[in-house]
Amino acid sequence: MQINLPAHLKDLMNRKADEYNQRSFIATDPICVPHAFTKKQDIEIAAFFAAILAWGNRTTIIAKSKSLMQAMDNAPHDFCLHAGEMEFKRLLLFKHRTFNATDILYFVEFLKYHYTHSDSLETAFTQWMRPGDATTENALRGFYHYFFSLPDAPPRTRKHIATPDKKSTCKRLNMFLRWMVRADDRGVDFGIWNNISPSQLICPVDVHVARVAQRFNMVLRKQADWLTALELTACLRQFCADDPVKYDFALFGLGVVEKF
Repeated sequence: MQINLPAHLKDLMNRKADEYNQRSFIATDPICVPHAFTKKQDIEIAAFFAAILAWGNRTTIIAKSKSLMQAMDNAPHDFCLHAGEMEFKRLLLFKHRTFNATDILYFVEFLKYHYTHSDSLETAFTQWMRPGDATTENALRGFYHYFFSLPDAPPRTRKHIATPDKKSTCKRLNMFLRWMVRADDRGVDFGIWNNISPSQLICPVDVHVARVAQRFNMVLRKQADWLTALELTACLRQFCADDPVKYDFALFGLGVVEKF
């Protein structure tokens, strides 16, 4: 069911997206972590960890993510490929909420495996997509199974990678994909991946975004789940079919900054 939205709402969303899609936004957002790097693979890995750790207080998220990068000698790609037992010891005390050393060590193991076979993390998602896919749903579903395909994947780590199969909004992975895929002249998102179109992205949905979307009647669902993320993204396509997720800036600004 398509929700018909008033024209003035599009004007508001465009104004707020323009207001918050600014380089001044970077320093106080987890996206500042990958912005410290220039090598493509370092950007990918730093962004992946910053997105996965992005729950709770943003100041703490940034501090923890930067601490993790420091433990990797601020060269995460080289660390994942070449670190040995002595280097791994630095990670044993790392913890952010329920993300602990067991999880980080498996993440590094997966990244080593993947980058041994591919020069970009993009293929970890795109290899599961099909011609004609309207969204990244298959990419997210396939990535989950691929990520946990190594023989010693800890069961406890599965809670840190979301999948549509479990009805999750996949907020953190959708945010990561936004960072990697979207390209504009604002300098916030990186736009370093070329095989996923911005039109296929799904809007990241958390409690703040869901609250704003519900207040504007952009979603009919009361719970925040995968179907809600699809429903919201379908609404945003009415505003900009080629780049619906640019309105993540507007929804974030209204929900988190302005407490709308």
